[in-house]
Amino acid sequence: MISDNNKNLDFIHYTVMKNEVVDSLCCENSNKIYVDCTLGGGGHSEEILKRISSDGRLIAFDVDDDAINFASKRLEKYKNVTIIKGSYVDIDKHLDNLGIKKITGGVIFDLGASFHQLTKAERGFSFLKDAPLDMRFNQQQDFCAWDIINKYSEKDLINIFSKYGEERFSKRIASAIIKNRPINTTKELSELIINSTPRIKSKIHPATRVFQAIRIEVNNELLNFENTLLKVINLVDVGAIISLLSFHSLEDRIAKQLLKKYSTCRCDKYEPICKCGGKLLEIINKKPITATDEEIKINPPSRSAKLRVAKRV
Repeated sequence: MISDNNKNLDFIHYTVMKNEVVDSLCCENSNKIYVDCTLGGGGHSEEILKRISSDGRLIAFDVDDDAINFASKRLEKYKNVTIIKGSYVDIDKHLDNLGIKKITGGVIFDLGASFHQLTKAERGFSFLKDAPLDMRFNQQQDFCAWDIINKYSEKDLINIFSKYGEERFSKRIASAIIKNRPINTTKELSELIINSTPRIKSKIHPATRVFQAIRIEVNNELLNFENTLLKVINLVDVGAIISLLSFHSLEDRIAKQLLKKYSTCRCDKYEPICKCGGKLLEIINKKPITATDEEIKINPPSRSAKLRVAKRV
């Protein structure tokens, strides 16, 4: 894994498809307003700031203190960026507080957990490092992975493992969790998953899907993304770009379905006259853009990235 800024070895960050994402905004020398809903290490944000004019403006959101501290230092020389510690779920309220009614340039989402979050042991995201069950993006949030593992019913555990992790052994794992409570650490949970599932040939660790499902549930990732994307479609001005970078099929499915829905008339097919106002989006790339072979060699997790782009009409 390569760091975008080796001056801070505590925050290792690789910006996936940096050029492709920012290229999609067509923001060279632009004086418009842009939003980075997922600041992270600031890689996409910095590239946007390099390209827009000094009269352009970038608003960036994150709830993770580590990310904000790192990105704030990285972007300190730029005077036309505003970093907001807050969830993109409240994008409409935050922009209103800044006096911004419309996003005139474009919006980007870089979804999922960052490499820093996944590899910093004490954050509790990884099954490879022993730590308390945590997995919160927002460290001020009370609800964490421990609550799911130790308080959810067996039925609810099966549901989230199946829905968010697409885990075929959800019932076995949920049953083992119920029988072995309390479970306090990532190592305990990982070993329990290994011991409660059959040995099968696979390139991924047996705990991968369950840990993904727990992380999504802790941070309400999919519903937050869907609700925010719906807001963004109405917040962007005509001609503005929406750029969506996802890393697993559940995120990509939401992106694909919503972009498709709003790129056509949404009225009942039997309605004689359109009442919805017609299509709101034009899909720029019908097939998702993926990382180059060269990038995948440098950063293997890039292989799962999919970029979908649409323009407000």
